[in-house]
Amino acid sequence: MEGYDNERLGFGKMGYGCKHYRRRCKIRAPCCNELYSCRHCHNEATSMLRNPFDRHEMVRQDVKQVVCSVCDTEQPIAQVCTNCGVKMGEYFCNTCKFFDDDTEKQQFHCDDCGICRIGGRDNFFHCNKCGSCYSLGLLDNHLCVEDSMRHHCPICYEYLFDSVKDTTVMKCGHTMHCECFQEMIKREKYCCPICSKSAIDMSMYWKMIDEEVEATLMPEDYRHRKVWILCNDCNDTTEVYFHIVGQKCGHCRSYNTREIAPPVLPQ
Repeated sequence: MEGYDNERLGFGKMGYGCKHYRRRCKIRAPCCNELYSCRHCHNEATSMLRNPFDRHEMVRQDVKQVVCSVCDTEQPIAQVCTNCGVKMGEYFCNTCKFFDDDTEKQQFHCDDCGICRIGGRDNFFHCNKCGSCYSLGLLDNHLCVEDSMRHHCPICYEYLFDSVKDTTVMKCGHTMHCECFQEMIKREKYCCPICSKSAIDMSMYWKMIDEEVEATLMPEDYRHRKVWILCNDCNDTTEVYFHIVGQKCGHCRSYNTREIAPPVLPQ
């Protein structure tokens, strides 16, 4: 009998859940009173509703009821089923109403973020200015932008703060999905879509442009023409000689520049 109990309590460990999480329960959506395996399944389903006014997202903290996938008992949120005793998720967060069997993700709840994250608490720190958890590798090694993670990815426009996709922090401090960043670089777009600063180290590329500028002789009519430029990387404005290949910032030596109107001198 004891062996049977152990088998019953572990029943369904690998057989239940959805494409997002392994768990042995379904959650009752408080917004529409329907059952879903997780909030992502709910949000995907409701986003496809024909009437746009019916589309909505679930607030995870509002979930009050779950249904055990082993015995089909509906009950208040808890880690262990009150009827059959099965553990509905090896990891459980009562704040986020979150269950997951895949503990290799090293889930942890961040009180400052207010949600659960993955990767291990000891591997992350919470940046109060950026308003999110970052890898320890970015501790004292990133440019803070206030609430930088509480925005949409500038490429795919998915909200970043609670996205399940990996996120990267660019040199300028702005954030986007890692896969969107890689796709951007693959398409030879090297500037932040938000602030236009260089997203990667461009020093080798600037040297290549230096060589191209030196090898490209401008026509006599343009050889002595000067223009004012604004550098997207250092925000400095300078007057430089116009060149068809590009205008180089006289301050930081970047070619990530754009022409601007000459400054208006005081009368």
